[in-house]
Amino acid sequence: MTLRASVTPNYAKLNTVPENRVDVSPGRADAFVRAFVGFSQGKIVSDDRNAPGIEVGRPKDTYRRVRIDSNFGKIPVLVTDGQLPYPYGREINGYEVANLTDTVNKAKAAGAMVLVDPYAADGRQAAIVSFPGGYIAEIHSAASK
Repeated sequence: MTLRASVTPNYAKLNTVPENRVDVSPGRADAFVRAFVGFSQGKIVSDDRNAPGIEVGRPKDTYRRVRIDSNFGKIPVLVTDGQLPYPYGREINGYEVANLTDTVNKAKAAGAMVLVDPYAADGRQAAIVSFPGGYIAEIHSAASK
């Protein structure tokens, strides 16, 4: 048996920090946010109790969205009753890109399927995409001004 020395991978620095999306029930949201901010030494960037429901597949409703920044990355906490239509709630990560339209087109060319067409909310354009193998993610870019 030959043993190899462990080599630490060397990756290029990311241009943006991915979001790790968390779904929480209304009854546990405050405790979760307080505990996570304390644990992660993070900060609450925003706490919108009337975020547009289009972000969670319920365009006629509002919901609570808390954005947290920490050493663990960006964490949007989505506070809902859990009754979200497919594919919402299955996209556990969000990725910021420079140009949403270009990225969606490249993803489709590579075999990805757009599950939620691009929409605008909260100063960003976003879409939900299913990549080959079934990985579902939100991709977003700053909305054009």
